[in-house]
Amino acid sequence: MNTLSRSLTLVAATAVGSLVLAGCVARADQAAGDALTVTSTDDSCEISSASSASGTLNFAVTNAGSETTEFYLLASDGLRIVGEVENIAPGASRTLTVLAQPGDYYTLCKPGMIGDGVGRAAFAVTGEAVEVDAQDAELKQQAVDLYAAFVKDQVGQLVPAVDDFVAAYVAGDDDTARAMFPQVRAYYERIEPVAEALGDLDPRIDFREVDAVADGIDWTGFHRIEKDLWVPATDALNSDGVTLAWQDWAPSTPEQRADFGDLLIADVQELYDYVHGQEFVDTLESQGIAGVSNGAIALLDEVATGKISGEEDWWSGTDLYDFAANVEGSKMAFSLVRDFALSSGPDGEELVALIDDGYAQLEAELAEFGSLSDGFVSYGTLTEADKRTLSDQIMTGNTVLDRITQIAEAAKPAAAAVHVAASLRAALTDAYDPARRGAHCRTSLIDL
Repeated sequence: MNTLSRSLTLVAATAVGSLVLAGCVARADQAAGDALTVTSTDDSCEISSASSASGTLNFAVTNAGSETTEFYLLASDGLRIVGEVENIAPGASRTLTVLAQPGDYYTLCKPGMIGDGVGRAAFAVTGEAVEVDAQDAELKQQAVDLYAAFVKDQVGQLVPAVDDFVAAYVAGDDDTARAMFPQVRAYYERIEPVAEALGDLDPRIDFREVDAVADGIDWTGFHRIEKDLWVPATDALNSDGVTLAWQDWAPSTPEQRADFGDLLIADVQELYDYVHGQEFVDTLESQGIAGVSNGAIALLDEVATGKISGEEDWWSGTDLYDFAANVEGSKMAFSLVRDFALSSGPDGEELVALIDDGYAQLEAELAEFGSLSDGFVSYGTLTEADKRTLSDQIMTGNTVLDRITQIAEAAKPAAAAVHVAASLRAALTDAYDPARRGAHCRTSLIDL
């Protein structure tokens, strides 16, 4: 999926405002004649208008294609899902109803319900901001539902991307496979905590060699293939800095490549089946808004524990791609709970501004080394000072985000407001005081 600029800054205020305020809502009383019509075919996604006034929008989607399809309204970054309607059978019609705030969006259809989709087009919402009268619980459920949609979308794009990647690897087209490797992994890295919750699935997909050896399990997945694509020198060391790279390892034969490729495809399909099943829905709903905000924290933890040290993509040096994708996933999850922090008052507004600034600083630092769309430099070219700067940014972000779960979960009545205000003040104090900030970090990011 083309995520446009792939910017790591938090989305502009108008787009962020639309995220919690725009969700699938039941509006059966809306007149059918008021709807924007969408026609989805196997290779197109035609919408009756490229713009609309702000407020409640109805998209009447008809599937004129041969495959079951989906329709998406995406935010201005082309990544976050503002609303979606899925499982539209050939010949069938369904309606997506959203409350859309002014801003820039994209529309997209996805025949077959996997891959990049077709007919991506700009869609503008003009006019004044719309006030929403909704229960806090309803808005929280919308945030959970939109996070589920985001995860499904990323895994839906991961499946065909892995198919193409494996095809190049098995065919021995290593130049193509090397170019695809970091881009394919980005889909996975944005939602990695979901896979990590599934027992041995993440180890099968994403374990490094030293971790597999330490745990006594077969080494498969992305990093087994990575080592075949970037064959190390005979005197190179593994990421533990001790064992020789060629110890108990040799480049895969064509038959072994086919086996490793098939295993990766099967494991990714297992992930796809899970996120499109009832167990995933039940898990997210049981975690509630805390699960979303903790997802934002977990993805920065991924950066802290692997990417920042350069140990994740040891042979390819593509760690910055993973870093950027983790941050994008974290930013998206945070944007879903952002309005709950803002609703707590001036202290919440100050905390959100601090987090926004943290993402913006990360963008500025990462932009020095490239981007997901244009490519990053090899991680090995970073200096120790570069790594320290990135490490400090992650440290600050994680410390402040730790408070977000408490804030998002807290109710708005007076007693809870006292707790929220105290938590916010503590977070702000920690963030602005480097001595206290370091004391609250859960993870030692890098030994410099």
